[in-house]
Amino acid sequence: MLRGLAGVLAGGLVVLAVGLVVVEWAAGSSGVPGPGTGAIVAHAGAAAVAVVGQVVADRRRNSTGLLAALGVIVTASLVLGLGWFL
Repeated sequence: MLRGLAGVLAGGLVVLAVGLVVVEWAAGSSGVPGPGTGAIVAHAGAAAVAVVGQVVADRRRNSTGLLAALGVIVTASLVLGLGWFL
């Protein structure tokens, strides 16, 4: 169940990062300010960390996999908490 939650969160971070790229492109095309390069790099980096962590969590059924799944959950929590709500 924990790996499933981590997988959903990792996928959500990937969708969020792709969405920010699309918004930045659309904003640049229309001449309005977008989210900025820093936000895109941070979200893409967090998505990459989450995907790698999820791969480890899926392939290892021991404490390493558990820690990787927890790392994905913490990464998603930090991105949402610091990047979107604070």
